[in-house]
Amino acid sequence: MPLLIAGFFVTALLYASVGFGGGSTYAALLALSGLDYRLLPVLALACNIVVVAGNTVRFGRAGIMPWRGAALLTALAAPAALLGGLTPITREAFLLMLGVSLLLTGIFMLFPVSDEREAEPSRLARMMPLAAAPLGYLAGLVGIGGGIFLAPLLHLTRWRDARAIAATASLFILVNSMFGLAGQILKNGTGTLSVAIDNGLPLLIAVAVGGQIGSLLAVRFLPQDIIRWLTAALVIWVGGRLLLGL
Repeated sequence: MPLLIAGFFVTALLYASVGFGGGSTYAALLALSGLDYRLLPVLALACNIVVVAGNTVRFGRAGIMPWRGAALLTALAAPAALLGGLTPITREAFLLMLGVSLLLTGIFMLFPVSDEREAEPSRLARMMPLAAAPLGYLAGLVGIGGGIFLAPLLHLTRWRDARAIAATASLFILVNSMFGLAGQILKNGTGTLSVAIDNGLPLLIAVAVGGQIGSLLAVRFLPQDIIRWLTAALVIWVGGRLLLGL
């Protein structure tokens, strides 16, 4: 358990610094620990909520959150996340879909883009609301918040600058995690949540502390280019680890 707690703390710190909750890596670490795979998305989503709730508040207070655009994307995705959480999925399909999705999004993040502080949004930026619901469903299905899928698309289309995208991803993850968690509980029974919390209370505390430190780094210290490249590195590492473990 001490190593798992340390892993969750570091994951929360790193992911929060780019506006994510870390649900994908929490699920991978829990899978390696041998926890029942039906509990993985429940505990991962609970940790997501703990991390990105603090992120969202901090980004909002700093004036970084583009509320209108972020709220639209989130409102379109949340019902689909609930539906995804209700959809049955096997352990093998869960890990395969998560690993492939993360690896592809990480690779896309490595494509060269124009300076986000000066470049105008591309025409595809207006199409982002059409992607919100499918991304929400995929997030609910594999038990994460979905920001790790959304953020690369927002970067590639130059939807906003890097910090605004990180803030949007935080809100997207927070709401989708709530709806996805509701779907998982309805699917597996209310007892699933209490069992997950009983097994993971130290992990929830670890991510709460790590997430606050990470969001502080994102708001005050990290340059935008570092945020984008760190996002890509994290996504590729997690996706590769999941696929190699199959």
